[in-house]
Amino acid sequence: MSTGRDRAVGFAVVTAAYLAAGLVAWAVVAVARGPHPLLLTFYADLAATVVVFAASMLVANASLYDPYWSVAPAVIVTAWVWWHTGGESSAVTGRQTAVLLLVLAWSIRLTANWASSWRGLDHEDWRYVRLRERRPRGVPWWLVNLAGIQLMPTLVVFAGLLAVWPAVTVTGRSWGPLDVVAVAVTAAAVLLEATADRQLQRFTRDPANRGGIIDRGVWRYSRHPNYLGEILFWWGMWLFALAAAPDWWWTVAGPVTMVLLFTFVSIPMMDERSLVRRPAYAEHMRRVPALLPRPVRHR
Repeated sequence: MSTGRDRAVGFAVVTAAYLAAGLVAWAVVAVARGPHPLLLTFYADLAATVVVFAASMLVANASLYDPYWSVAPAVIVTAWVWWHTGGESSAVTGRQTAVLLLVLAWSIRLTANWASSWRGLDHEDWRYVRLRERRPRGVPWWLVNLAGIQLMPTLVVFAGLLAVWPAVTVTGRSWGPLDVVAVAVTAAAVLLEATADRQLQRFTRDPANRGGIIDRGVWRYSRHPNYLGEILFWWGMWLFALAAAPDWWWTVAGPVTMVLLFTFVSIPMMDERSLVRRPAYAEHMRRVPALLPRPVRHR
């Protein structure tokens, strides 16, 4: 079991890696002044990801990337609002404020949830261990790590952020009913994800539940309510984009990409692992839907 010192060292390494990534991203923005700000953000995002990847290879732990999913969007959206308003708080609109606060709430909570469960540099997500063990012969681990574990999620999240760009930079349309719907959907998504994570933590920390299947609370209605909350968060961001700039409807590609990622990658991996570890999970899958709730089937 990892000690407090192990965790402290691990978080120190993560902090140093992310500070370095932030500096490299800032350098990219400072040097490449020609491209559109959205494209410039993309370049900086990729550069920061490569820095985190390099750090993960140095310490032999791909989980260094895990908090990037929730940390990078908060930094990016804050930078976009700052850029558009020139740093003047009086220039910030109601929609910009709502989007920024919701993104920060989502980011802080999700990052804290990761930090509470990560035990240090000796703790690597089981999915990454599995990818390392099952990679095709002849394919180097660094390539799997860079492309599959780090670049792919960065691209998926950036696709989701495409909708946030018009939401915080197009200010010609006033606050309207669709903004209210966007706030409701996004806030509900953050609450659902937080509730699911909290209930799962309580369940797994109880020795009496060891080897069991959580089917209480929101987990009674969905096998992966935390994933459902994550997906709804990005749909909420898209609704903000639609409210701010209907011409940016095509950014629906972002939340659709999220749906595809969780439906065809994350959920199958989680279900397959649970089927191996818990014999009763097949029956659980029959009764409880993967994402969208439906009346629970009784035995």
